[in-house]
Amino acid sequence: MTIIAIDGPAASGKSSVARGLAERLGFNYINTGATYRALTWHVLRSGVNPEIATAVAALIANADIRTGFENRHSFIEVGGIRPFEQLREEAVNRAVSAVSCVPAVRDRLVAEFRALATLGDCIVEGRDIGSVVFPDTPYKFYLDANPEVRQSRRNAQGQRDEVAARDRIDSSRHTAPLTIARDAMVIDTSDLDLDEVIGAVQHSLAARGLPACENA
Repeated sequence: MTIIAIDGPAASGKSSVARGLAERLGFNYINTGATYRALTWHVLRSGVNPEIATAVAALIANADIRTGFENRHSFIEVGGIRPFEQLREEAVNRAVSAVSCVPAVRDRLVAEFRALATLGDCIVEGRDIGSVVFPDTPYKFYLDANPEVRQSRRNAQGQRDEVAARDRIDSSRHTAPLTIARDAMVIDTSDLDLDEVIGAVQHSLAARGLPACENA
């Protein structure tokens, strides 16, 4: 199986790039951020304080979680419910970093991501894909952009969370912090449009023997 890891901070463009690249190459697409948001929604819906790690861990240990692919895009169901619009709720925005820091949460979901990757070639985006989840893949990319550009993108998405605060939390957490994998190709997306970023990734992949395009 071929695994392409795309990491980066909030609003760096990794989700759009990963989706677009997966469509062009005919790969499965795993959105790890959505899965963490889904568990955060489940924590909040269950009345558990997301700041109490032991309570979150206990809830997740007994959670009915199912993941899979639909039209090559990953999905997650929690308790038989597949949340979608709820993933961008303001309460989820505020709590997702705290929930994502809980080791039991990450362990459970990392196992899910690795199981999904056995089902076919995939592009996986997140914050610790190249460094923790799939450290052995040779195809690693880290997307970034200056904070002002990322905050502007976040605002345009209708999200009110501050990217600087999210960066501090994600980079300083003890479990799987946001970091640049040693062998990742870093792409600054500040002044690039989506097609230009995808093109840069494809060029790098083609140079290493992967097809530049299959389903464009």
